[in-house]
Amino acid sequence: MYKKISAILVPTILAIGIIAFMLYRVWGDLLEALQHIVPAYLVAGIFICLLAWGLRGWRYQTILKSLNYPVSITVATACIFVSQTVNLIVPARLGDFVRVFILKHEYNTTYSEGVSSLVVERVFDIISIAILGAVSLLFVLNVRSEFYIIIFVPIIACLIFFIFLLFMGKNSSKNKYIQIILTMLHEIKRASLTLRSIVMLGSSSLVIWLLDILVCYAVVLMFQQQIPFAIVVLAVVIGNLVKAVPLTPGGVGTYELALAVTFGLAGVSPAVATLIAVIDHLIKNLITLAGGIISIYYFGDWVIPSIKNAMNTKFGGGEDTPER
Repeated sequence: MYKKISAILVPTILAIGIIAFMLYRVWGDLLEALQHIVPAYLVAGIFICLLAWGLRGWRYQTILKSLNYPVSITVATACIFVSQTVNLIVPARLGDFVRVFILKHEYNTTYSEGVSSLVVERVFDIISIAILGAVSLLFVLNVRSEFYIIIFVPIIACLIFFIFLLFMGKNSSKNKYIQIILTMLHEIKRASLTLRSIVMLGSSSLVIWLLDILVCYAVVLMFQQQIPFAIVVLAVVIGNLVKAVPLTPGGVGTYELALAVTFGLAGVSPAVATLIAVIDHLIKNLITLAGGIISIYYFGDWVIPSIKNAMNTKFGGGEDTPER
């Protein structure tokens, strides 16, 4: 019990602490900035965010089809909404496990297939974000050396992973756990390394993250700031790559801090940088939360027990469901 509570409470307190500290430092300037917003850009940001969600659903539908599980875009999008909503509440990306349970319940997928679909999605996300960041570096002067490491290490790691998959043969093992890993690797290869998959998943992932960046740029314009688009790209890239390390639920706190620091290095005032970072993430998280609640009603009451099962599996509070 205490292990479960501390595993959720500590990261949540960390996230709240980071946000509170950032807001406290610039509270007076924030109140003044809020009086000069342009609401039309807020509406535009919300619309762009919803468009990105639709494209995420289509991409996940494509991944599942490659694993021989044809689903509708509605189901695929709802799966992501539920999983990301749980990720906003609990740490360690537990929502990803919920998606595996949903696929098992609705389409009788194996757990390895569910996890494989997540890995494919995550790898294309990371490499797409990093590529956009690498391009932005061409237009930004005096970039800190740490940013190069944050951007290029994921690119190199993903390329090594793809090369490994490309040359991996049809291996098998008598060891149950090694065989599960090998099965997952073959599923990941099947879903991601055909020419069709590379083109469709690669292009859609780049568009998804460009839309995510445009949401932040809409927030910049909402506060009537003149920040070069390349700086916005770099800030969102750094924020998402930092958020990929699951220190807090949904990356809350760490994402905002990374964005604000990146904007600050580009000469943006601390108050404006903090406000843009907080509002940008708030828009995305509120849409995720609303979509998650709607999706839970769409799937039915059985989703809540699935969330509990995922938490028990992760934190050792219950029995793991065996691999089918």
